[in-house]
Amino acid sequence: MPKKSHLVITISRELGGGGAYIGHKLAEELNMFYADHEIITQTAEKLSVLKEDIADNEEKITSFWHNFWEKTGIFEFYSEAVGSFAPTTAKIYEAESEVIQQIVKDHSAVIIGRCGFHVLKDYPNLVSIYLYGSVDARARRLMEVRNISELEAKTQITINDRERALYIKKFTRKNWTDVHNFDLAINTGKIGFDNATEIILKYIKSRTF
Repeated sequence: MPKKSHLVITISRELGGGGAYIGHKLAEELNMFYADHEIITQTAEKLSVLKEDIADNEEKITSFWHNFWEKTGIFEFYSEAVGSFAPTTAKIYEAESEVIQQIVKDHSAVIIGRCGFHVLKDYPNLVSIYLYGSVDARARRLMEVRNISELEAKTQITINDRERALYIKKFTRKNWTDVHNFDLAINTGKIGFDNATEIILKYIKSRTF
């Protein structure tokens, strides 16, 4: 770790909680590198797979049958027969963690998701944020940006929350919603994304690194 480390902000977010919006705003305001899809791109390159393979399988637990094929050796047979499968969850987590660690060596950065709060837990200049909100508030956001029904939005939220919680528990041994994991936990459904951004900026300015 360099003597003078970059400032790093990790954002752990519930679906519809404004993670991407707030992350972009913070990166623009503080002139920081915004790391979201770039993590997918670099991870795909590291694992020699398509970006879609990473995007479709990150922050969720790999299926039972996928793990079964890989552990029993049947995985190689199927790979030769029908082409390569997407990498396992564990491989994605390991590769993304390495990518995140390299990014913060090179840049002051806003890191979106991918257990960044845990991967960088020992990083000296870390500000870890958790963004959450009620299901109704988050559903309204999804309905707006994805042009879907309320039922579709709430279904997506339920599935995403469950998958993300299981993923974080598996690789960090921590409960995702425990506020002790973070410096700030903000209910964006009550105060809005712009106000949440201002709170984070004020907090950063008040911190002594």
